[in-house]
Amino acid sequence: MQVDVVMPKMGESIQEGKILRWMKKPGDKIEKDESILEISTDKVDSEIPSPAAGTLAKIIVPEGETVEVGTVIAAIETNASVRRAEAPAATPVAPSPQKLPVAEPSVKPVTAAPAARQTAGARGNGGRFYSPLVRTIATKEGIALEELDQLSGTGIGGRVTKKDVLEYLTGRAAAPARPARSEVGLPRADLKELQRKYPPPLFEVVQMDNVQLKMAEHMVRSVQTSPHVEAISECDVSRIVDFRAGNAERFEKQEGFKLTYTPFIIDAAVRALKEFPIVNSSVEGDKIILKRFVNLGIAVASPSGLIVPVIKNAEEKNFLGLARAVNDLALRTRSKKLSPDEVIGGTFTLTNYGVFGNTIGTPIINQPQVAILGVGAIKKRAVVVPDAEGNDSIAVRSIMFLTLAFDHRVIDGAMGGQFLERVVSNLEQYDFSRKF
Repeated sequence: MQVDVVMPKMGESIQEGKILRWMKKPGDKIEKDESILEISTDKVDSEIPSPAAGTLAKIIVPEGETVEVGTVIAAIETNASVRRAEAPAATPVAPSPQKLPVAEPSVKPVTAAPAARQTAGARGNGGRFYSPLVRTIATKEGIALEELDQLSGTGIGGRVTKKDVLEYLTGRAAAPARPARSEVGLPRADLKELQRKYPPPLFEVVQMDNVQLKMAEHMVRSVQTSPHVEAISECDVSRIVDFRAGNAERFEKQEGFKLTYTPFIIDAAVRALKEFPIVNSSVEGDKIILKRFVNLGIAVASPSGLIVPVIKNAEEKNFLGLARAVNDLALRTRSKKLSPDEVIGGTFTLTNYGVFGNTIGTPIINQPQVAILGVGAIKKRAVVVPDAEGNDSIAVRSIMFLTLAFDHRVIDGAMGGQFLERVVSNLEQYDFSRKF
């Protein structure tokens, strides 16, 4: 019998998905839960497993097409009695942490959260609903959400109709021309013109992929939104380095994955955020939204780019809980097993560019957050160390530089500096007695 494969619902706010590539072609044998295609939403790219074993009978929706959740996109020929099955909602059960290898989050983050200048989603910035037809026209014509939100709808309840959008396009056509824009609001360059300007073999013109486009727009929007200020402090993490060296083998045997420095840093940052709640806030207009919880994002390098999965309610987790969460999210990010709901809702972000040997960086704030903590490489340095009598001596210590980039609209230099120094203090005086 034939089993329909449909566009899965990837999260509560996801109404449609774009097919990036088919990993199987018609006639190929497929095992149940084997990845058959890769899709992209406005939040994350994911590989979708087959709902049944059999043969891929036909592909209904080709690569590059965007369709609504629930749309039949392919058919599998099988002996199963089920006629229709939806691909899992990209929230598979992760492998047991006891059998996972180490995965260290890394480098400058990029959120997969929806951009402010993106084209129409199911709802506008003000919660206004747009039909699939209106969204399709808006995407094709490069109409941004804020443009749609300004239209007067003639439909039931003030909804914007196809007629409203077409009339708007007619009026806009009479206005001075402006550059076409990509799906995320970036100016769209003409490929043929660029190839003439930069001819091969000395040049190669490469189209940004979906993740790169979202990253570019999100970073540009962040710089345009927040006046960035950076504070940098050095941190002596010798005690943590020694503790890790003495407990790494026992930890790996006990937990099934390697002990990294990341959970120590997250734990120190979370405790500091409790004392400085404004660093864990966001800004809407002239109002500051304080969060009584910590959803901590960790920047992770994935095959499709940099993603920031979020540890929800990090303040409720102990050290082991944080270590397991970091390992789990990093592994599933790299294997494209995250759901969109796992990359939204962050209140503060940690980016570890030190894994590449970088000592100091100045990260860009992950909107709509107001601060981001950058972590440099741990390196041994000769430093001045005072003894109990106040006499100075030279010692070799493990030193790490921390950078806090913060939104100067709501966090001044004093607050930013005090918060960063509290993180440093939490690390330098780390309490190992209750960890594991």
